[in-house]
Amino acid sequence: MTEPEHVRPLAPATVLPLSDYPATNKQALHRRRNQIRCLICVTVTSLVLITIVLSLVFTVFRVKDPIIKMNGVTVNGLDSTTGTQIQLLGTNISMIVDVSVKNPNSASFKYSNTTTDIYYKGTVVGEARGPPGKARAHRTVRTNMTVDIMIDRFLLDPGLAREVSGSGLLNVWSYTRVSGKVKILGIVKKRVTVKMNCTMAVNITRQAIQDTECKKDIDL
Repeated sequence: MTEPEHVRPLAPATVLPLSDYPATNKQALHRRRNQIRCLICVTVTSLVLITIVLSLVFTVFRVKDPIIKMNGVTVNGLDSTTGTQIQLLGTNISMIVDVSVKNPNSASFKYSNTTTDIYYKGTVVGEARGPPGKARAHRTVRTNMTVDIMIDRFLLDPGLAREVSGSGLLNVWSYTRVSGKVKILGIVKKRVTVKMNCTMAVNITRQAIQDTECKKDIDL
């Protein structure tokens, strides 16, 4: 009877420490950690930049409405006789319109030709065109426009003499329009049109304007 063969015991499993892993695995783990750190840095930086841009858009870069104002109107060429009648035929009458444009933005407001029309009972009786210009940031620009009055259009109204002789006042209204654009650092561009309607009374005796009321309208 043969003797049983001796069974050799299995060698115990050996767990290698982390330092004994192949160098390639250590490099891959280190690279992955660096990628996670970079991703976190990029995300945080992007959030900070987005916050800064939004803050600028709603504060510094926000385009505000330019402010147009009629400072005064002067009438030249009126000849009054008794204070209740006016000699219009053959008379050259003009109106000097003093208009200012205030720019509340942090960038320049560049505008094209400024227009002013004078109306009498719905009929255009005077027109003027002002030159283009530029209002610097937080500055106000004033311009004077000379409106030549078309006397013949006044005379087409049969009630003109009765209106002037009754009160000595001639009621007219004006329409002024300023169109331009605001450009901030070449990023924010916005076209703006400012309109102003004014009603006024021309005092024939004093050759002056009174009872002026204006309403403004903005188109963006």
